[in-house]
Amino acid sequence: MDHRKVIIIGSGPAGLTAAIYTARAEMQPLVLEGHEPGGQLTLTTDVDNFPGFSQGILGPELISQMRAQAQRFGAECTNDSVASVDLQKRPFTISLENGKNYTAETVIISTGASAKFLGLENEKELTGRGVSTCATCDGFFYKDKIVHVVGGGDTAMEDATFIAKFAKEVYVIHRRDTLRASKPMQDRAFKNEKIQFIWDSAVEKILFDEQGVKGIEVRNLKSDEVQTRKTDGLFYAIGHTPNTSFLKGQLETDQNGFLKTHNGPETSIPGVFACGDVQDPIYRQAITAAGSGCQAAIKAERFLEGH
Repeated sequence: MDHRKVIIIGSGPAGLTAAIYTARAEMQPLVLEGHEPGGQLTLTTDVDNFPGFSQGILGPELISQMRAQAQRFGAECTNDSVASVDLQKRPFTISLENGKNYTAETVIISTGASAKFLGLENEKELTGRGVSTCATCDGFFYKDKIVHVVGGGDTAMEDATFIAKFAKEVYVIHRRDTLRASKPMQDRAFKNEKIQFIWDSAVEKILFDEQGVKGIEVRNLKSDEVQTRKTDGLFYAIGHTPNTSFLKGQLETDQNGFLKTHNGPETSIPGVFACGDVQDPIYRQAITAAGSGCQAAIKAERFLEGH
């Protein structure tokens, strides 16, 4: 069985930063990139908030540069997917979907979290062309435009308030007539003159042309009436699902399934570290993910020195 000092599961900015650091520490990391190599950044077109790129950079290009940097120092990247892991004893065992097995002295989990979508036709293809799951990434591009936000929790209120700094009009579409968001978050959104609410409603269809999103069809769930609304952007704020099913409950999580970490990237099992969105329900930014990947790598290196 192939034995490694460190195996990194996942390949967004967190996993690839961990790969750069562990490779430079001569730990010969193996990066298992999985079904979505590069993670959510590969769905993002313009990245304008990653330090060091004064003119911005395309998401896939940023990932490509990070991967090449890790490989320059000796990281091995493969797009294999993990079927299951056994973290009950060291060395840890990692079984791939292709039937191959590895053992590892340390494991870094950076499998990210997938934004929840509504399941509408064309929504995935329109991501980056009017459909977005990240207000802090994309809000700036909607200066003086009309935007609709779907959701009723804290994230939706945060997103609507943030986008309202740039947009001309922001409409929040919610399935019920009351919000789930905390009272302070609700009050802030209600007080904002740019934000209006469309209650008891759901988006049924996205209207678009070759430029991107042009409008939406919204159904009132009480009256069944459908109206067509003009919009330049449609933001989903209905939560994220952390990609942890392969762990089969071996690591401690919060109530939403995000991995619990302490002392930075340490999980409930010594020698297993987590970084990026899989353990971060709050910030979910490329730069914070990269920073936590650096922490996980340094902790893994120190763990090996002590064991």
